[in-house]
Amino acid sequence: MNDPKYQEMIQFLKDLGTDKTPHSGKPFMAHLISVFKDLKRWGADRDICRAGLFHSIYGTQGFQAFSLPIEQRDQVKELIGERAEWIAFLNCFMEREDFDSIFVEGKPDRRVINRETSEVYQIEPQDFDDLGFMHLCDWLEQVPRSQTWDYRRDAYQAMAKYYGGIALEEFDRIFATAS
Repeated sequence: MNDPKYQEMIQFLKDLGTDKTPHSGKPFMAHLISVFKDLKRWGADRDICRAGLFHSIYGTQGFQAFSLPIEQRDQVKELIGERAEWIAFLNCFMEREDFDSIFVEGKPDRRVINRETSEVYQIEPQDFDDLGFMHLCDWLEQVPRSQTWDYRRDAYQAMAKYYGGIALEEFDRIFATAS
């Protein structure tokens, strides 16, 4: 799957300076591209690959070295599409502990709590599944460089088991090298 907007998206990110922002032992832009390519390799659809490329565009609970102002959401939506931006937005603002508990405890909830506003978003099951799939891919791309093997490990393992297939294979492959 070749994305006809790939070069335009990359130029947008470069113009923001993501290639000069450090993230997990490499430039932020390189991490974003790696997540995009991994999601593509994992079989994700175009929206989710694009969401992966922009997964932390507004900053996240754990990454604040770069943050596009939320007032620019419409610009991002126009570039990557509404659904891709929605998934990226959720990833940026979700309260990680609550999200993790859904997987670890096997809760039926399909919600995301905004860590800044406490707003609760009840989301469609497919959006929830795609968000978690992308979120897991993002972490697995960076964990070998971070050497933070135990960071939310139970939650990521629960996500990998929930998705199975390549997600579980990649989790097992990466964590087989944990020290």
